[in-house]
Amino acid sequence: MKYSLIFLAFLAACSGAVNKKNQTAGPQSTNDWELVWEDNFDGTGLPDSSIWGYEEGYIRNNEAQYYTKARPENARVEEGNLIIEARNDNWNGNKITSASLNTYGKKSILYGRVEVKAKLPTGVGTWPAIWMLGDAINQGTGWPACGEIDIMENVGYDPDTIHANIHTKAYNHVMGTNKGNRIGTVKPYENYNVYAVEWFEDHMDFFLNDSLYFSFKNEGTGNDVWPFDKPQYLIINLAIGGGWGGQKGVDNAIFPQKYYIDYVRVYKRKK
Repeated sequence: MKYSLIFLAFLAACSGAVNKKNQTAGPQSTNDWELVWEDNFDGTGLPDSSIWGYEEGYIRNNEAQYYTKARPENARVEEGNLIIEARNDNWNGNKITSASLNTYGKKSILYGRVEVKAKLPTGVGTWPAIWMLGDAINQGTGWPACGEIDIMENVGYDPDTIHANIHTKAYNHVMGTNKGNRIGTVKPYENYNVYAVEWFEDHMDFFLNDSLYFSFKNEGTGNDVWPFDKPQYLIINLAIGGGWGGQKGVDNAIFPQKYYIDYVRVYKRKK
């Protein structure tokens, strides 16, 4: 939800955590899905450039971090994880650095199941996210008309709550109409969890592990409500501060903070 600053109150529900990195999770019915692509973050060094690109600079939401490009201190593959690290290191005059990786121009997604297994950073001021934007945002269609799918967001001042949201021209935080929900979990900064969306032509379902906690339906009224009939790209980033993550300030004592991504998997529905 990097283009959104949600402050909604929804019902929270508890969910079990995946607390071992080598545990696996997948679609609720593997008979319905087949794997299209995955990144298990094997090896060492920079992320696979055939899958991942970078945002660079100060991007949005008045966030405190400078996103670096291909800087291993901020994004690297290590011990079976993609590690995104936020640092208070004053690099090139930028006090706080971090990374935002995306698949734009490399791996577009249109319908299917997207799941990411991750262990989150924590501390007042952190704002990790797993989300998608319509490819059209880079092709002349602005936000929110391009559509945004927020698979997972978490803010460090409320560390045991996971959020999912969508943003469209009709439903977005600027107008106070965005759609979403939240769910409670246990120490996602100590435990790996699977965050997923199942995206169909007529609806989306959002999961924390096996718990479905938010659904959004295609109302059949056109692009203003449902721009989700066009390709999107995946973004994984660690923001610091900003309009939502920084509501209670940024604790400078928390750095460095590491965001561990065990894998990314994208499935399509079997015919």
